Amino acid sequence: MLILALAASFFGGCESGRDALQSLDGKPLRTEGKILLVNYWAEWCAPCREEIPELNAFYREHSDKVLVLGINFDQLPAEQVQQQADKFAIEFPLLAEAPAGRWGQAMPQVLPSTFIIDASGQWRRTLVGPQTAQSLAEAVAQVQN
Repeated sequence: MLILALAASFFGGCESGRDALQSLDGKPLRTEGKILLVNYWAEWCAPCREEIPELNAFYREHSDKVLVLGINFDQLPAEQVQQQADKFAIEFPLLAEAPAGRWGQAMPQVLPSTFIIDASGQWRRTLVGPQTAQSLAEAVAQVQN
């Protein structure tokens, strides 16, 4: 059994092991075959707070094909980020840390910003400013085509 587990982790693909994105609670996130919306937010950012219900709605409606991920811009300790997420009723997964350079993009300097990553893991576009569930759906549809 140990050999099978080791083989599975070795041959599991790029989303397993050390390359996997981790949620705030330390669990690896399954991203294979999904478009990612990677949203940078902060507690002090009023437009970010206004955008959260739209991200939640989009996440609930499209989670079968699109994974919404949040990243706290201030890179606070996980416990503090979770408190803020609870305060703002964030429903989508939050990353434990910003994946520096993972998609060839620097950390955004304007908030909110949302990276659109296609299903093959390639950065396609950055949306700057607060989005609506409709504008997110339109942006994702352009990536799917």
